[in-house]
Amino acid sequence: MTESRKLFSPSDYDELVDKYDTWLFDCDGVLWRGTTLIDGALEVLQLLRSRKKSIIFVTNNATLSRASYKKKFDKLGVEAHVDEIFGSAYAAAVYLSSVVKLPKDKKVFVIGMAGLEEELRDEGISFVGGTDPADNTLEPFPATPYKLDPAVGAVLCGLDLAVNYTKLSKAFIHLNTDPSCLFLVTNEDSTYPAQGGLLLPGAGAISAPLRYALDRDPISTGKPAQTMLDCIKAKHNFDTERTIMVGDRLNTDILFGKQGGLSTLLVLTGITQESDLRSNAPPVAIPDFVTNSIGDLKQIKSQGS
Repeated sequence: MTESRKLFSPSDYDELVDKYDTWLFDCDGVLWRGTTLIDGALEVLQLLRSRKKSIIFVTNNATLSRASYKKKFDKLGVEAHVDEIFGSAYAAAVYLSSVVKLPKDKKVFVIGMAGLEEELRDEGISFVGGTDPADNTLEPFPATPYKLDPAVGAVLCGLDLAVNYTKLSKAFIHLNTDPSCLFLVTNEDSTYPAQGGLLLPGAGAISAPLRYALDRDPISTGKPAQTMLDCIKAKHNFDTERTIMVGDRLNTDILFGKQGGLSTLLVLTGITQESDLRSNAPPVAIPDFVTNSIGDLKQIKSQGS
């Protein structure tokens, strides 16, 4: 089994930066935790830009649109452009509009939040559910007989902090009644990191009841699914051999990079810890490089970079 290379010295980091032209970054657990920047992240991003590196932010967060996500970058003082941001909500919208080419007379039933709806709207896709007040209720379902909408051609499930039995039931009815109805999830993350290091159920946990009830797996458009990489490649031209994915999770970020033919750098400021690489059970993916924090790359400045 190939082992990861642990980076320590300024020369290690200088060699790493020279080797790769395109840098793909996960965000939560890599650049920030909640609303707090990882120490040194800002300086490292600025350093990479000064060396003419291409930077792409790849996140499984489906609660915000790219435009809204950019506001978070702006608030934290991180330079980012909308066309550099690829979220799983955007990937899901592009998949529906450009890959499966959902007919214009069809609509999507959404379990998700406003950011997901915004990306669908920008791609010209009609939708129901989501933030609709009629579906955000704790009243028993069905309060009135539910009439199946034959125009629903897909169910798309993302992280939904207002998920309820009504939304799950409507999604289930569409998928169970119409075998041609597509079942999509923005990502399959079991958890996500909240402020203060707290872990909460992720989008994968939100869609789990449907998977169990239907005995059916959805199509995922987030990491580690290659749908996300295809979406990025459609917008950016890069050499996979000179591209590196930086992340904090083995089963999403690192697996995503490895399956896409990219090199990978694991940082230990998020979900995965170094002990996970040494556990008895073989890890789902082995990173090419490991460092404690993205801020460690600041060391190359001491060499006059």
